[in-house]
Amino acid sequence: MNAIVSSELLAIPQAAQPAPLDAATAPGKRIGDVILEVKNISLRFGGVKALTDISFDVREHEIRSIIGPNGAGKSSMLNCINGVYQPQEGAITLRGRSFRHMNPRQVAEAGVARTFQNLALFKGMSVLDNIMAGRNLRMKSNIFQQALRLGPALREEIEQREVVERIIDFLEIQPWRKTPVGRLPYGLQKRVDLGRALAMEPSLLLLDEPMAGMNVEEKQDMCRFILDVNDEFGTTIVLIEHDMGVVMDISDRVVVLDYGKKIGDGAPDEVRTNPDVISAYLGAAH
Repeated sequence: MNAIVSSELLAIPQAAQPAPLDAATAPGKRIGDVILEVKNISLRFGGVKALTDISFDVREHEIRSIIGPNGAGKSSMLNCINGVYQPQEGAITLRGRSFRHMNPRQVAEAGVARTFQNLALFKGMSVLDNIMAGRNLRMKSNIFQQALRLGPALREEIEQREVVERIIDFLEIQPWRKTPVGRLPYGLQKRVDLGRALAMEPSLLLLDEPMAGMNVEEKQDMCRFILDVNDEFGTTIVLIEHDMGVVMDISDRVVVLDYGKKIGDGAPDEVRTNPDVISAYLGAAH
């Protein structure tokens, strides 16, 4: 990351920082118990170490950010949490259930949803149909019944569409509900990606650079939606983001990775003054 962007980490006014993670000192927000524990995770690809002995936890209802320079292992960490990668060492505990070899569907069934840095939407399908795809785990009728739109399947589809319509209203994308996603501006496609994840009704939402490539106005909108999801839905969020202004403004706690190792962990104020974090971002000795 270049020094211009990295300098944002140092220049954020103290007044803009969230209060330390403490239910008693965070007015209007109740942070619960630990729901996700990452314990001594190590991940290798051949001889390349992507993650080395990483440990941290996530508490219910918090926004937990993972930051670090490019190549630090942030997306690899999310891929371990949602079952895309299987770490060689360590374990991940979700609501008391430890796992090392769960696949993405099993993780999704456990209440974890994910958005991706590189959009993986169905570009030829409408906004509504893309978000409907997120309801797949909630559907009880089989593909044959859905195709023929038999009685129970038709009723179920109507019920699921009502849920999707509420998500479309929440994300303020009603004018484009029948528009093929591939025709939408990038910022709106990012909202659809978020909507598809929300359609799963997750208790834990993993966001991989949800504001990458956005302009200032689009970032402000996305920040608002993320905060509303956390506040109104009570969804716990793990966020990867390069915009340090955003991270420091909306996060309850921040964990910092560099070359696959953890070099910082704590409230935003603690992280922004950590010499190791400053060194990693600015490439200088302190």
